Amino acid sequence: MKIMSRVVSMITFLVSLLFSQITYANDCNIKIADMNWGSATLMANVDKLILERGYDCKVDLVVGDTVPTFTAMMNKGTPDLAPELWASTVTTLLEKAEQEGTLKTINNNPINGLGEGWFVTPGTLERHPELKTVMDVIDNPQLFPHPEDPSKGAFVTCPSGWGCQKSNLNLFRAFDMESKGWKLLDPGSSAGLDGTIARASLRDQNWFGFYWTPTALAGKYDMQMLEWGIDYAGDDNWNNCIVKSVEECSDPKPSAWTTPVVTSVISQKFKDSAGKDTLSYLENRIWNTAVLNAVLDNMETNKLDGGDAAYYFLVEYPDVWKQWVGDNAQQKIKASL
Repeated sequence: MKIMSRVVSMITFLVSLLFSQITYANDCNIKIADMNWGSATLMANVDKLILERGYDCKVDLVVGDTVPTFTAMMNKGTPDLAPELWASTVTTLLEKAEQEGTLKTINNNPINGLGEGWFVTPGTLERHPELKTVMDVIDNPQLFPHPEDPSKGAFVTCPSGWGCQKSNLNLFRAFDMESKGWKLLDPGSSAGLDGTIARASLRDQNWFGFYWTPTALAGKYDMQMLEWGIDYAGDDNWNNCIVKSVEECSDPKPSAWTTPVVTSVISQKFKDSAGKDTLSYLENRIWNTAVLNAVLDNMETNKLDGGDAAYYFLVEYPDVWKQWVGDNAQQKIKASL
């Protein structure tokens, strides 16, 4: 009878364990924002593979730009996760959404060693070592002829739809760059932006504009972020004017770029339904910029899509992602590769 009792107990345990796993898997349905730049696409696809293979989640990717994606998350609660949200473009709105309980920052630092601001190519500095700050460059528009109007200097801004487009436009206005001989150049897309840098580098032409790290191109061309030569003008100017539309920012003050804040944000709905192991993964998933740049460079060189690049990362960098997940998830992911 004791043996039979133990057998029954074991069967009951296994059935309950199986049921809990099924329930857990069914509860873990997640839509992940796949932003339209390299690192965000890579991070979204890595999250997808790890959550599917390690945590039995059902995952869908939702493609979109920063502002419309964040607006949808805030107003509709979907997508459930933005792995790489440049929060400095939506600081006030994110704070409001967290206070109202619709969104939650799950990871305050998903990328180590990132940078955002106004850059030049290293060739530009080699040819013109006198250009040490943004203010120095602004005084020399003739060194950066605009392709459509060579009498003007070209400042390459963010593509339409990106949150940083507002910041760049308002800083352009704050520095009165139009009257100083500058003209905005909208590259149209992430690929278009990268194309302007690649062409300038290969043709030994000067280049000046907005960029950020980590990216494959920043590593490939050793892009140089400039010091500003002017102080940061404060959070009120930045959060209540610089990141706003022109209509909402009537008097932008000249300012250095704010310290970039990149976060991983989830919907409160997903936080309430997801298992603690899933949330723990998202909290622990911190990328190193050097690793991101290396994977992005491989992604670009070999023309990989986000899914293939994510698989490459799991195969080639197990020592990185194993730090993010529990032992059970490690074994399941390893067995799936």
